[in-house]
Amino acid sequence: MTKQELIDAVASATGATKTSAGEVVDAFIATVTKAVVAEDTVQLVGFGSFSQGSRAARTGRNPATGEELQIAAAKTVKFTAGKAFKAAVNA
Repeated sequence: MTKQELIDAVASATGATKTSAGEVVDAFIATVTKAVVAEDTVQLVGFGSFSQGSRAARTGRNPATGEELQIAAAKTVKFTAGKAFKAAVNA
């Protein structure tokens, strides 16, 4: 599902216009992004939670040459699915 398909689905489910549904989807994405960047956890009961994680620096290997290289530490985004979401996917 693309972002536009999501907007269309939200608009048809709520009876709102596609423009207002698009604004809602954009606001939701911006709010979740801002919260996760600020290291807050966004928890949607029944759906899941978004949070920030970290990946330690490590040594990798170039598959073409076999040469070792250093991979820098990085921040990552974690999503943990909620119980109801898992049940819906596995039903």
